Amino acid sequence: MSRITKNILWAIVTLLVISFVFSLFSSEIASPEKISVSELAQKIVAGEVQEITINGDDLEIKLQGGSTAITKKETEAGLTETLKNLGVSSEAIQGIHVNIQSPSGFQFWAGILIPTLLPILIIGFFFWLMFRQARTGANQAFSFGKSNIRLTTLDKEKVLFKDVAGLKEAKEELFEIVDFLKNPKKFHDLGARIPRGVLLMGSPGTGKTLIARAVAGESNVPFFHISASEFVEMFVGVGASRTRDAFAVAKKASPAILFIDEIDAVGRQRGTGVGGGNDEREQTLNQILVELDGFDRDTRVIVLAATNRPDVLDPALLRPGRFDRRVVLDLPDLNDREAILKIHAQGKILATAVDLRKVAVRTPGFSGADLANLMNEAAILTARANKKQTGQDELFSAVEKVLLGPERKSRAISPREKEITAYHEAGHALTAASLKNADPVHKVSIISRGMAGGYTMKLPIEEQHLRTRNQFLTDLIMMLGGYVSEKLTFGDISTGASNDLKQATELAHRLVTKYGMSEKMGPQTFGKSDEMVFLGREIVVEKDYSEKIAAQIDDEIRFLITHAHESAKKILSTHKAALKAIAVTLIEKETLEQEEFLNVLKPFKIKPVSA
Repeated sequence: MSRITKNILWAIVTLLVISFVFSLFSSEIASPEKISVSELAQKIVAGEVQEITINGDDLEIKLQGGSTAITKKETEAGLTETLKNLGVSSEAIQGIHVNIQSPSGFQFWAGILIPTLLPILIIGFFFWLMFRQARTGANQAFSFGKSNIRLTTLDKEKVLFKDVAGLKEAKEELFEIVDFLKNPKKFHDLGARIPRGVLLMGSPGTGKTLIARAVAGESNVPFFHISASEFVEMFVGVGASRTRDAFAVAKKASPAILFIDEIDAVGRQRGTGVGGGNDEREQTLNQILVELDGFDRDTRVIVLAATNRPDVLDPALLRPGRFDRRVVLDLPDLNDREAILKIHAQGKILATAVDLRKVAVRTPGFSGADLANLMNEAAILTARANKKQTGQDELFSAVEKVLLGPERKSRAISPREKEITAYHEAGHALTAASLKNADPVHKVSIISRGMAGGYTMKLPIEEQHLRTRNQFLTDLIMMLGGYVSEKLTFGDISTGASNDLKQATELAHRLVTKYGMSEKMGPQTFGKSDEMVFLGREIVVEKDYSEKIAAQIDDEIRFLITHAHESAKKILSTHKAALKAIAVTLIEKETLEQEEFLNVLKPFKIKPVSA
């Protein structure tokens, strides 16, 4: 309807413009005087007429003095005869210059056709607009079951394995796919069957889409990509139709790669009772299963699918013959993070003293997308400061911005709140520096970032994939360090410790119920997650223990938190002078880097493990 309204408005505006132009050109500066034939005869007798122009039945009269007049003559009779009948003598007529003009063919036909055709053309124009709109709607109806599959042009956006840092094992797995697309005969002669579907699994931002494009770039084949959510419509059967169309398009371009992003949007486990038997997702999933089974053995089409929720996928989708090749994409380690940073540093102007290794050390747990965002934020901070090169400070600030949010230096806080925040963060930092199993403190700040009033950044010395019970207990003590510091210093506590207490409680709960690290409860887990697939994970947790055990779990969680609280209290009570020194320095400088923090601790003979 909006397009019809728009077309009608354009038509009205066009007609108004045409009317204005015609009226502009047709307007006359001075309209000639209209007189009768008898008045013309009187003027001729009086000698006032200088010239007469005859154009059909119209008479244009030029009078003495330059004025003009118009009149019409009789249709059947000539002008001379008419004038003589009105008493004009032949001598008077002969003294007037008479011109005779014949009307042109254009003027003749225009006078006939324009009054007739113009209304017809206007009506026809409006009918054309309505029919065109109806035809567009019909085309949309016929294309409703077509997929919105897109083809990436590899000539312009070609990605190779060398452009993907890290993921060595994933590349090795996927190189077989590349080799098959390039040399299928080698595999067929040996009776080998390359998987028709490859499932890329990994956390968000680990490069699933990027490595899929790299497979297509290495194979030099067409790369079709579509999101699984684009299959689903409110009408049952449309998703299945679009699935058939997407696979048909890929088969026609064989050899090719069909990439389905976020396949968990339609590939979730069936039979949950949500949506009934005609649920659109189930119909779409059924069609995907049929298409995977329907591939001919010689069809050189590889289906790559990506998901960060492999646990919710239907088992039929993962059985042999379908997505039986599963490639896991892990978060990058230290060396991989450094390589990724170097790739995203291309095109950016970095200072010669920049050490990307130090940035990689500060970014454990960052995905490839996080690192790309980090480099972009560093460039933005450089431009904001009107600098020509991105330095180490901008990179470190970008790390903190990605982790916690932008600095809020303009946030107005009272001296009392600043003092409380300084002692709170000093408590975290001092407990971390005093514990053997704690990660080294890299930075302490009381400048607000995001929702945090201050923060203590501690990072592991080396990459860790496993954590021990002692490390978790150390984390608990450090989490409560800020809370204890406030209570020891001011005799009161603030809301600033609420997030620390929440994290400590959740960690203690996991230690008891999930990790089996409670000495009292023993090596056992409690609570079974029987997740409802369509309603989200970890919403429904089955309680597989009695009320007596539940009380014991609560007691053990309370014991762990109480023990951590007492340990933090002992450390901070012993080193009150060091706590005050750190807090005073923070109030003065607001931020302490690792070297500055260690210098504050030197007079108190506290030597952290990392020092």
